[in-house]
Amino acid sequence: MIRVIIERKAKPGKERELEGLLLDLRVGGMREPGYVSGETLAGQDDPTLYVVLSTWRSLAHWQVWASSAERQKMDAKVERILSAPTKITVLRFLEEH
Repeated sequence: MIRVIIERKAKPGKERELEGLLLDLRVGGMREPGYVSGETLAGQDDPTLYVVLSTWRSLAHWQVWASSAERQKMDAKVERILSAPTKITVLRFLEEH
């Protein structure tokens, strides 16, 4: 399994719009084969910071969703309301090795 951490910073005043788009992305991901779980977090001290944590059965499963036309279309909407580039980190679980 892998864990994907996605960090985004909304433009001030665009937080609610970003929350809606992140929900749409999560619902889309949940329909994908290999999706295990996910959660979306907002910064306590920085209301523009959003972090999405998702768990996938394999890197290949994540890559299929990450490169899908559906996700690319939704991600383009997200990128327009961000104040900084999206940061994606993919991590593996140590107990698998």
